[in-house]
This record gives sequence, C-alpha cells and structure tokens, in this order.
Amino acid sequence: MTTIQIYPAIDMRGGKCVRLYKGDYAQETVYADSPFDMAKQFSDAGATYVHMVDLDGAKDGERVHANDVIRVAKELPVKVQIGGGIRSIEDVRFYLENDVDRVIIGSLAIREPELVATFIEEFGADRIVIGLDAKDGMVATHGWIETSDQKATDVAKYFVERGAKHFIFTDIATDGTLQGPNIAANKELSAATGAEVIVSGGMSSLADIKAVKEAATDSTIGGVIIGKALYTGRFTLEEALEGAK
Repeated sequence: MTTIQIYPAIDMRGGKCVRLYKGDYAQETVYADSPFDMAKQFSDAGATYVHMVDLDGAKDGERVHANDVIRVAKELPVKVQIGGGIRSIEDVRFYLENDVDRVIIGSLAIREPELVATFIEEFGADRIVIGLDAKDGMVATHGWIETSDQKATDVAKYFVERGAKHFIFTDIATDGTLQGPNIAANKELSAATGAEVIVSGGMSSLADIKAVKEAATDSTIGGVIIGKALYTGRFTLEEALEGAK
C-alpha cells in the first residue's frame, strides 16, 4: 500500500499563523500568534515535515518571515519546506544554508524560468520544489494576485526537462474552502511530468486523504498539504498521519 507524506501547513502573515480563503488576502483568519508554537504542536503530534509559507513575502517579493522559518528548522526535529518571497539565488542559499530542507519557487518560476533552472543545477533537484498555483489550469503568481497565460502542465514539463523532481500543485478554486482537493488536476500533472506531485488545496476530511492515497497508487502523487482542516478541527494531525500510512 502506498504511503503518502503529510505536510501540515503554516501560513505566516503579520507575524501570525493565518489561513486565507481562495488566496484572498482580504479573507484572512488568524489561528495562532506564533508560527514556531504551531510548528512545535505539529512536531509533537508526529509530523516529520512542515510546509511554511511567507504570505507577506509572496506579496512583497522579499523574505519577511525568515527568522520564524529558520528557528523552526534549527530548533525542532522536523524538516521544513518554505515558499513565499524567494526571488533570487541568494534567498535560496540563505534558507538552505540555515537548515531548511527544501525551498519552494512559485512566481519566479513563471517570470524567470531560466534562472530557476539554475537553482536546480546549483542546489540539486531534491532541494528545489516548483510551486504551481493554478486557476482553471492557468498558473497564478504574486501571492495569487495575478494570473499568467501559461498552463500549469506546460510549465511543469519545462522544469522536468531541466531536472525538476518535485512539484506542489494548488488549485486556487479549492484552497481554504474545505471542499476537497482537485485530484483529477493533480493526476493530470503527474501523468504529464512523471515527477512527484504534492496535492494542495481543499483538504476537508480523512476521506480526502484516503482519496489522495488511492490516487497515489497509480500516479506519482507523493503527499498532501493540509491547512484549514487541521486548524478548524475537521480531524487531528495524528489521524491524518495514521490515514496516510
């Protein structure tokens, strides 16, 4: 039976742990005052990985919550992947040299794909994750504020040709809605690339985890990011981790 990786999500804005609805900065709920404390809760519950997003960084185009991220990476026994506000090779190096396991590249992958291809070459395919956030199959950038004219599958194919091995696919229409993930779109990306696809957006129940796990048996889907469902008590992280085995 296929085992999938569970990535509890910590979205940071204004120093706090928040969730947005469909990526809308005007529809924000604050769930905790400290990203570190939330990461510790997840770690204590058995998480081996945490998915951190610097929402302020994504919007402003610079690292805003780096201190929170590095504290988690250095002080807790969990691996960290971070996205948001990473715009240069210096940003990537900064995180990877400070115990962060993987860096997620989103907007920059659309704007400057050749530059991002050099990140994969420089740091290795296992340290760089390409984040594809899509509206109706088209990639959105800058904290989802802008939608590009590029199909997610086309962008993914480009990066696979340049060595990418890991993608996070977020369907913006389902993110933060608790309506279930868009498994069909994730399987499409998996089939188009043959690379690992991490499902993000819409997780609402343990049945959703089961559905992702079943999808993983005949695809390269490797994990799932869970945010709002954990924060609103739909299920516990312990239950999610058990369901993923």
